[in-house]
Amino acid sequence: MPTGPTMRHETEQMMRVLMLSTSYPRDLSDWRGLFMRHLADALARSPAILLSLWAPPGEAAAEVVPVAMPEEAAWLSRLMAAGGVAHLMRSGGIKAVSAPLELLKFLSAVYRRQQDVDVYHINWLQCAIPLPARGKPALITVLGNDMKLLRLPLMKTMLRRVMRKRRVTLCPNADWMCVKLGAAFGDLAAIQPVAFGIDPGWYAIERASHSGRTQRWLAVTRLTRDKLGDLFAWSEPLFRDADRELHLFGPMQEIIDVPDWVHYHGVATPEQLANDWFPNATGLITLSRHAEGRPQVMLEAMAAGLPIVASRMSAHDSMVEDGVTGSLCSNREEYTAAVLRLENASTNRACGEAARAWVAREIGTWDDCANRYARVYRQLLDLSDPDV
Repeated sequence: MPTGPTMRHETEQMMRVLMLSTSYPRDLSDWRGLFMRHLADALARSPAILLSLWAPPGEAAAEVVPVAMPEEAAWLSRLMAAGGVAHLMRSGGIKAVSAPLELLKFLSAVYRRQQDVDVYHINWLQCAIPLPARGKPALITVLGNDMKLLRLPLMKTMLRRVMRKRRVTLCPNADWMCVKLGAAFGDLAAIQPVAFGIDPGWYAIERASHSGRTQRWLAVTRLTRDKLGDLFAWSEPLFRDADRELHLFGPMQEIIDVPDWVHYHGVATPEQLANDWFPNATGLITLSRHAEGRPQVMLEAMAAGLPIVASRMSAHDSMVEDGVTGSLCSNREEYTAAVLRLENASTNRACGEAARAWVAREIGTWDDCANRYARVYRQLLDLSDPDV
């Protein structure tokens, strides 16, 4: 193992990245922020990156350097248990104001402490607001919730202030956000979509033939009115007293009356979905009206070879090719036709195979995602070597 000057020289060639996230899972069985665990591990595997992580406490690869102080880690853990900043802001009350202010306080502290970095990797726009004036470049990921955040008073003004002082690349995880981000920040920041990755295990799932069996449709979502959309109203004629089942998974984040004909299972771990449900499902349904980026569960289902039935909205339009990898629906009639069409065994198989092929080609794995981000780091640092 190299030591002394040689080891220091190798370290100096690495990009020192400080990544910040208010969402992170306890372990691989925790659904909350699991994509951040996969991303951090993949970035840390890169020989070009030395990754420090400020996030809620949880397991991570040995190469990831945690930098949250005990008080910060405890507060972030409580924030995760409460549903996150966005959920608290939507819920109203004193925490809708106090939680964002506390977050900004802790972020300011970590930015002051962590000065020996080359580039910031900031998840969610609000985490960029307290960036210091040192001028170090920043990659800022943008998810669907961030687009709602931009409607808040002074939000664009505060973000533009910090962007003027450094090189910035905004990385939405879906193309549909680019136009709005360009209109708000295009004169100050580069806009470069970067898709998240998929764990290889989803691609390895082998689906059982569902021909001649009860049709099992899955909906995997946080239970809010916007996330559920018209799921219950449009599904009742199809699923009540019929030879098909609707299985619903996810945390109850609003008081929702789940009909008795829906099989509600609460939260399911990724392992349960991958081992017990996806192989035997007819397809995945999402009728969300929520501001989505590129829903990870849809990508995982497509990687597993499941066709998708989705509401027609920008996020879903960018993922589902109508009639090829699934169906997009604007009303009850289109939804009914989509479900019945995809219960044909040959149609279902063809759409599922097309969905898996699209995800493999356009999304890839978490290592592919880490390489995409590393290229952005190099662009921000103006490094001539394009290899990652």
